[in-house]
Amino acid sequence: MSDGLALAAALVILAATLAAAVSRARYMSEAVAAGGGAVALVAVGAIGLDRAGDALRTLAPTVGFLAALLLIAEGARREGLFEALGAVMARGSRGSPRRLLAFVVLVAAAVTALLSLDATIILLTPIVFATATRMRTRPRPHVYACAHLANSASLLLPVSNLTNLLAFHASRLSFARFAALMALPTLGVVLVEWIVLRRFFAADLGRPRRSSAQPARPRLPRFALAVLALTLAGFALSSVLGIAPVWVAIAGAVALNGPALASRSANPVALVRTIEPGFLVFILGLGVVVATASANGLASGVRDVLPVGTSLPDLLAIAALSAVLANLVNNLPATLILIPVAVAGGPGAVLAMLIGVNIGPNLTYAGSLATLLWRRALRAEDSDVQLGVFVRLGALTVPAALVTATVLLWLCLQV
Repeated sequence: MSDGLALAAALVILAATLAAAVSRARYMSEAVAAGGGAVALVAVGAIGLDRAGDALRTLAPTVGFLAALLLIAEGARREGLFEALGAVMARGSRGSPRRLLAFVVLVAAAVTALLSLDATIILLTPIVFATATRMRTRPRPHVYACAHLANSASLLLPVSNLTNLLAFHASRLSFARFAALMALPTLGVVLVEWIVLRRFFAADLGRPRRSSAQPARPRLPRFALAVLALTLAGFALSSVLGIAPVWVAIAGAVALNGPALASRSANPVALVRTIEPGFLVFILGLGVVVATASANGLASGVRDVLPVGTSLPDLLAIAALSAVLANLVNNLPATLILIPVAVAGGPGAVLAMLIGVNIGPNLTYAGSLATLLWRRALRAEDSDVQLGVFVRLGALTVPAALVTATVLLWLCLQV
């Protein structure tokens, strides 16, 4: 098969796979679309079996890491961590919607950084919605904060986002160095988000409706917090000890879920569902599809456009172009496309790319799978998202956050 036909076939399958992921049609899951598309590309000779195998082997550790993180988040939920966080937010806000928003921003940023953006979307958003409802205040500012912080606050740690895991392996940075370089950019982005959210939802936040019931005193689950703290410490020390971070994640998942399995308070089948096997197949299949497109001309096209320097203008251009691509094809395929090109510019270029693919998706629904999950979570609460509100809020936050994070990254790289 010619390069042109192979590229066209890969792009068509990529579009069909993303359409399946966005629509969640009953007749075609994203796992079937990505997995079947990958097999079809191998069958017609668009990509060789060896190269497809290389793509799968490259992604396998990242997929295993993601599965372990999902189990850690599930263990924390079962131990009552998220209910406790809801009580902390309700009690600390003292009936003030503005204080509640500040708590939501801080808690969402922390949960995203430590337990990944999926935990913020799937587990924290319903708690925030329920907390705002019990306080008799409008939940809209607070649930929008969850969506934005899930994407933009996921810059801090390699474990905060699937895109981070991919970039972390490619950058060859240690866990501690990655976190050190992204600490100031994350802080800057969270500050931008908080300022804009307060102003954008000023009317909603200016109408306090105090609940007559005093929020219960929170009981933080000490065991879950201890396991999370030890797991995070293990991540930080993994590079020094020469241990792959995936083994630390697996240890944390076993520590949180093993006792529940032994006492039969957790169902093994339910835990398997927690790791979302279909989504993991989707990631692996998508890797083969993107590898096909890249090998047949897409990578060279991106290489002609994307700067690979580490000057401030280069980093700004990388972040901006990455954000645009994330909104065109979703941030996960964009990351797979961009990493092989960005890595030529060193860790700085890879991290600037990461800023673009993590913050950029706050501009459109299709930019991130997390945003699509967030919409479904709100529909489960008999609520929905207004496209105009989402786009206007994104237009105010994304450019400011991109510039802030990239400038702070550049400053950190100078040290």
